[in-house]
Amino acid sequence: MDEVYLAAVAEAFSRKAGVYDAFGENHPLLQRMREKVRRHVLRHLQPEARILEMNAGSGSDAVFFAAQGYTVHATDLAPGMVSKIEEKALHYGLIDRLSCQRLDFHRLDLARGAPFDYIFSNMGGVNCAIDLPSVARATERVLTPGGRLTWVVMPPICLWELAQVLRLNFRFALRRLKPNGVQAHVEGVYFTTRYYSPNAVRAAFGAQFQVLELEGLSVFTPPADHKDFAHRRPRLYAALAALDDRLARRAPFNRWGDFYIITLQRGK
Repeated sequence: MDEVYLAAVAEAFSRKAGVYDAFGENHPLLQRMREKVRRHVLRHLQPEARILEMNAGSGSDAVFFAAQGYTVHATDLAPGMVSKIEEKALHYGLIDRLSCQRLDFHRLDLARGAPFDYIFSNMGGVNCAIDLPSVARATERVLTPGGRLTWVVMPPICLWELAQVLRLNFRFALRRLKPNGVQAHVEGVYFTTRYYSPNAVRAAFGAQFQVLELEGLSVFTPPADHKDFAHRRPRLYAALAALDDRLARRAPFNRWGDFYIITLQRGK
């Protein structure tokens, strides 16, 4: 593991913690994405499943699943984010079902309460992985036989970004296709982000895991950084959202988007 890299990621998202939730306020695109992810996960969660969340951020999803009655252990590398999770657990009266721990996802073997029935990572957290197979092995070590996991990953193909070719913005349009990733910039800190295809995730987990569902996320609707799009162009946004809902689970669209959602099951 590259300790300098991990320290940079932790610092970046700790700085982001103070404004992270504010960005999601009055944000129809982001709200729609979270709702689709949560519905996807609920289709695969078994009753009384114990959930480990990787890259939990400020804990919005952890709070949601804990409020549904599940036991959730939320982990994140950034201490600022972990503090936010602790605050929310207290605020919403969920301390009996929601715990948290500062933890690098390469070292999930140190997660308190392992093993878990379900492992979840939202909004591209695994795109910060230095070595995807290493993260997959760490995930497998804390997942029960027959357990399931859902990752929300940024893929190489995002139609909205590729469309920037029409504006001759080739650098931005093709950035996700770079094999060694790109430099991300979060709150004044730079670190590398890598874009992983569903095939890369499948290969990282190996033959012991079976893909149960693959779904594109914001394939036709804009990425989350277009916060005002739905307010400015509501009819177009509604049409694009309907197209997403119709096609996001069909090939090849289930491999594309701002993100995709992939759920796998470990063999028993």
